[in-house]
Amino acid sequence: MKTILITGATDGIGKQTAKLISAQGLRVIIHGRNAQKVNQTVDELKRQDIHANIEYLIADFEDFNSIDQLIDDLHKKQLKPDILLNNAGIIELNREILPNGIEKTFMVNYLASYYLTRRLMPVLLQSTNPRVINVSSMAQARTIDFDNLTGKKNFDGYESYALSKLCNVLFTYKLHRKFGDSGLKVVCLHPGMINTKLLRTGWGSGGATVELGAKHEVFAALSAEMPEFNGQYLLNSRPSKSVAISYDTRVQDRLWQISAKLTGLDEDG
Repeated sequence: MKTILITGATDGIGKQTAKLISAQGLRVIIHGRNAQKVNQTVDELKRQDIHANIEYLIADFEDFNSIDQLIDDLHKKQLKPDILLNNAGIIELNREILPNGIEKTFMVNYLASYYLTRRLMPVLLQSTNPRVINVSSMAQARTIDFDNLTGKKNFDGYESYALSKLCNVLFTYKLHRKFGDSGLKVVCLHPGMINTKLLRTGWGSGGATVELGAKHEVFAALSAEMPEFNGQYLLNSRPSKSVAISYDTRVQDRLWQISAKLTGLDEDG
């Protein structure tokens, strides 16, 4: 039985994706930051199918120590994900610097996924068909100022969101370059303009249903076609062009180096 860890799975697209993947017989690990919402989601999935194989993990993606605890809990439960779906995401219209000195959107949308993926890579690579899916967006920044990742020089909530989504793409391409020969399949994707809490916070009402967004995430996680799209950005479940700067390997490498330093990880690991 394959196991998938879905971050940000107690609401919106992540929750719907968990429902669809659970219905296909995989073991699903639900992640959320709020214990009550995590338990409610687990109960909901088990009501959908009493035989569903559901596990859960609680972690606050604003805090590296909390992510460390998530990884410890995985080991204690003897859970080894074959698939990691980095779905968690937010938009913050006002600049908020976390106690670790990192701007909140950059931390939750990108750096937490970077840290979690890097920490789980030894486990993922034990799988016969490991996959990492990074949820990005069409709203990718077209430039990156490595001296303004925390918004210290200037801050705009939408620009910060776009930066984090560019970083998701850069990270995907770097992962493919670094681990592609090890058997890892990795893609990033735009799930669509979906009517979620994130969309309503940033852009107001509207958008397609969460079912549509989940459809694209399920495709990336489970489709037999996905290996053909390895190392690419997907739009409507098909390869598409990300912004020009995302293909610059020097930019990918620089982001990796800075991310390693910010997270305390070995750059070459």
